[in-house]
Amino acid sequence: MRKLIIIFTLALLPALDTQAQTFFTGTEYGVSGGGAQYFGDLNDNYGFQTVFPTFGAFTRIHMNPYISVRIGANYTRLSYDDKLSTNSFNKTRNLNFTSDIIETALFMEFNFFRFSTGEEDSRFTPYLVGGFGMFYYNPYTSLNGRRYNLIDYGTEGQFAGYGDRSYSNFSFCFPVGAGVKYWLAPGVNLGFEIANRITLTDYIDDVSTTYVGAQNFESTPGFENVAFQLQDRSTEVSDVALGRDGKQRGNSASPDQYLMFAVKLSFQMKTYKCPNYLKMGYLH
Repeated sequence: MRKLIIIFTLALLPALDTQAQTFFTGTEYGVSGGGAQYFGDLNDNYGFQTVFPTFGAFTRIHMNPYISVRIGANYTRLSYDDKLSTNSFNKTRNLNFTSDIIETALFMEFNFFRFSTGEEDSRFTPYLVGGFGMFYYNPYTSLNGRRYNLIDYGTEGQFAGYGDRSYSNFSFCFPVGAGVKYWLAPGVNLGFEIANRITLTDYIDDVSTTYVGAQNFESTPGFENVAFQLQDRSTEVSDVALGRDGKQRGNSASPDQYLMFAVKLSFQMKTYKCPNYLKMGYLH
């Protein structure tokens, strides 16, 4: 009987050893938090005076220890005011905006070193990130204590014969940046990332081209007073109106941008199935 028990125990050892190996799924789920800064026609010197909090959630899929695909969504707020500028023209222009941003994007991550949670020799890596996304924006400002969505008032003549300057509340963005990853404990990963969003719109701030002249707003039904006041606010700080017909209002040569920097915390679930990239020969 004792011999049978010994033989049975020896037969089970390989199976027990296999079950003891702990692997983690190739998919992880995480949250992020940090800050965001707008760059564009109002913030043309790339200042960081109006950093707003940003929050997000993401799913990362590990293709192998060096390449990952990430799908994520982020929320932040962008804002700037000509009063913050050191440029005399900007100060006289006296425009400002604020906009909530809701973004969803697909990212590719390229690790410099092998990264695999739970492996002591694969604990840390810097990485590059790039991607493609879409975001919602809706610039607004305040006048006499009341909020106005600027897209509704055509401040660059969109409702007065300048239809080519019309813009949508949705645009595309191309995140480009870098980060670092570190696993704190098996299945628990911590990261920090900085990525700039190059966009396809120059109207995040509702400023892009030229003034079209006061006469174009006086003839715009329903918007005579508000649109006229919002399109040229220089008279609030100067005795002479800046917004003459054809005078530069913004710089349409380069689209607006926004940068996000965030700490990322993510989790991978345990599994007893060997990950695909290990089966494909990515072992040490």
